[in-house]
Amino acid sequence: MSLIKVAIVGTQGVPASYGGFESLVENIIGDNCPADVRYTVFCSSKDMPSRLLEHKGAELRYVDIHANGFHSIPYDIVSLCRAVSGFDVVLVLGVSGCFFLPLFRRLSKARVIVNIDGLEHRRAKWGRLARWVLRTSEAVAVRYADIIVADNKGIQDYISETYGKPSELIAYGGDHVCRDVSPLHTREILSRYSLVPGQYAVTVCRVEPENNSHIILKAFSQASRVLVFVGNWHHSEYSRQLKAKYEGYPNIYLLDAIYDLDILYTLRSNAGIYIHGHSAGGTNPSLVEAMHFGMPIVTCDVVYNRETTENQAYYFKNVDQLISLIDRSDLDGKVMKEIASRRYTWRHISEQYCKLYR
Repeated sequence: MSLIKVAIVGTQGVPASYGGFESLVENIIGDNCPADVRYTVFCSSKDMPSRLLEHKGAELRYVDIHANGFHSIPYDIVSLCRAVSGFDVVLVLGVSGCFFLPLFRRLSKARVIVNIDGLEHRRAKWGRLARWVLRTSEAVAVRYADIIVADNKGIQDYISETYGKPSELIAYGGDHVCRDVSPLHTREILSRYSLVPGQYAVTVCRVEPENNSHIILKAFSQASRVLVFVGNWHHSEYSRQLKAKYEGYPNIYLLDAIYDLDILYTLRSNAGIYIHGHSAGGTNPSLVEAMHFGMPIVTCDVVYNRETTENQAYYFKNVDQLISLIDRSDLDGKVMKEIASRRYTWRHISEQYCKLYR
């Protein structure tokens, strides 16, 4: 059996504690990795101070640069430089460092696969210069990669229409959220937050304009149903203003980011509905995770979310539409579980990536 050596570039690193790409890497290595594939993951020593040498059978190598924000450009380029030799495949997650691909292709014989992520240059948080850099990096990635991966049909259509190039459609898994929490512990957690199973809504996301946090909060401020909103409430002026405006409402619980997986699982698995406000990007990891719980999904009405949920969730474009949905008692989420089990398991996602390596 010939061993396929794969370098992964573009993430903060593993063990995963942040972000969709980190969760992707965490779940395609280990038990979901076939015997003929050997991963090496490039990690940020600034962001991963534990500096493990190996994780779930994957070798970890470190670059002494932060992995996020504008630092991601030099971080990815240095990682690519260190992946020039010794690998059969280089999997690049995101386009930040893809300015370097033309030179990399001259220096390396490895097959290059790029997951271009969710059209980062369209996100509201970036300034004009950052958007230009990201848009140009995307164009370079599409031109110089051997294979482009799109995580959503909407992204795949964009690549075809914008660049006239084909791409492979590979989404994300979400079955890693399923846990075994004892009934006693579940009751203790729900009691801590004064929650009744099935009687509240939950959303977990970064508190940003493109995630429509303001629409969600305004809608629930006019409704009776309880909302549990887990987010980064001290991250920006936008999030701080929302927290100050809505934290006094008795039916709105604004919780800071939760890293205890038992608590997060309990809050999501016992909710009556999941609210998903993301309007940018492709297939969002938090959405496919929520689908595995089999609860009704109420999501922002954009093509990416409709593709992810096969047009079988409930959709809103404004406050009034959201209010009309959260007040209903007949919402059904069984089909979400069926779709998630069919399309969004990590075993399936790993198999799709490994087909590209071979």
